[in-house]
Amino acid sequence: MRASVQFRNFDDYLTAVRELSQDVLRPNEHRLTREGGIPEDLTEALKEIGLFGISIPEEYGGLGCSMEEQIRLTFEFCQASCVYRSRFSTTIGLTSQAILDFGTSSQKEFYLPKMAAGECTGSFALTEPEAGSDAASLKTKAERDGDIWVINGEKRYITNAPQADVFLTMARTNPSDKSANGISAFLVDASLPGVSVGEPPRMLGNEGSHVCYVWFENVRVSESALVGGKEGAGLKAALRGINHARLHVAATCVGQAIRLIEEMTNYAARRIQFDRPVGEFGQIQALLADSQAEMAAARALCIDCAKAFDLGGPIPHVDIASAKLFASETVSRIADRAVQILGGVGYMEDMSSIPRLYRDVRLFRIFEGTSQVQQANIARAMLKDI
Repeated sequence: MRASVQFRNFDDYLTAVRELSQDVLRPNEHRLTREGGIPEDLTEALKEIGLFGISIPEEYGGLGCSMEEQIRLTFEFCQASCVYRSRFSTTIGLTSQAILDFGTSSQKEFYLPKMAAGECTGSFALTEPEAGSDAASLKTKAERDGDIWVINGEKRYITNAPQADVFLTMARTNPSDKSANGISAFLVDASLPGVSVGEPPRMLGNEGSHVCYVWFENVRVSESALVGGKEGAGLKAALRGINHARLHVAATCVGQAIRLIEEMTNYAARRIQFDRPVGEFGQIQALLADSQAEMAAARALCIDCAKAFDLGGPIPHVDIASAKLFASETVSRIADRAVQILGGVGYMEDMSSIPRLYRDVRLFRIFEGTSQVQQANIARAMLKDI
């Protein structure tokens, strides 16, 4: 494996990640809720195997995985609870990729090696109470005070906010420009005076993943915190990370779908009614077959997008939007079928993992761009070509 003496090649690494997911992460899923987050021993296991550095180049201490390799890894580790992935997702995607493509040399050299080692958790601070899908309408502002920037604003739904060492923060630097061009990106140390994080709210699912409000009150940062040393490129940096993250979310949906299909198939093979397994009934077989076919289609679409990503040309935005839309809608359908096949067992919290998985996957149709946002993006691109 590049940048790792542990593994000779990618296939060996993939096998090790598969074993971690199946033998360590899955058996410990119950601890995510009981201990209010990912326990430190499991976080260390994620760090030790290198998952914080899969998207970061070797020159900065990462594993330098191609996008296809990252997606194949995601299929494996996301067969365990998707909460595990959330612990390093904002580091490998939204923050590190923006720094990698838009940061200065000193920003790359300072942050990326620490991120790759799991010593620096990056958190992505874009969403606000009045700026979600319409990111350009954000109100957080950064004003110059000599050679210092003063940041004020409120962010919400910020994943890994309590664990963050640095917030990649979008703020308006040109109040007269209400477009995306008036927004800049800053790397804000989480320990700076004026940065405060709210308590993690209770959510429908993804228990153990921390998504919080973050407030910036007269937070003073130096010029070196401005990503790329350039004003007005904030949303470009954000979109680079978001497109990376959206493809990872699509792959996460595939991993979760594989897990759901495994659980529902095993149950259908074991559950006896009318002197035979329920899996022998045509209606149950139809639910299983549709789930398998749709998961396979989502998996193929993710791999296809990843290969296009790796060619080095323009990022296939429409294809990534299609993958995120299809995979997130697919896994929700599969989760619903799993509950149906398991019947009462699928509705009982203490009798199977299906209720938790059912709640967890619902989020994927909302974050990193709702299904409706993906539909709009896809349709606009289609109409542009007419």
